Amino acid sequence: MKLLVVCLGNICRSPMAEGALRARLAASPLAGRVQVDSAGTGDWHVGQPPDPRAIACAAGHGVDIAGLRARQLQRADFDSFDWVLCADDANLRDAARWAPAARRERLALYLPWAGGPAGQAIPDPYTGSRADFEHVWALVDAAAGRVVARLLHDADSGIIGP
Repeated sequence: MKLLVVCLGNICRSPMAEGALRARLAASPLAGRVQVDSAGTGDWHVGQPPDPRAIACAAGHGVDIAGLRARQLQRADFDSFDWVLCADDANLRDAARWAPAARRERLALYLPWAGGPAGQAIPDPYTGSRADFEHVWALVDAAAGRVVARLLHDADSGIIGP
């Protein structure tokens, strides 16, 4: 199973979600069986590390995302990943414009896909405070726990049998 988390610039929300997912998966029976990456719909930050506030927030929760580097979503990602999971509706619309028609069914808002409320988005903390980054961490970490549960129990996850 391969999951790609997408936000706007790939320096706040999606690297935090990637880090939380990797940490939760590594501590689960799924360790080594699920690949996680992140990307942004925009190209402004390509090659840059996550925002220092995102790095500090994740580190405060025992997760190191400092080595991640921003990249832009590519058309090939739709063939490479089983799911492209977007932070908000704008990211979902942008990704859908790039996705081949046959792959659009594998695009979703991340939090609802992970079992959160329908339509729930990950708010962008970029112009916010430390508290905004902590709020995003709480959302993506809880979602990561639900993703592990989903992949362990859903027959269509590609990881377990029916």
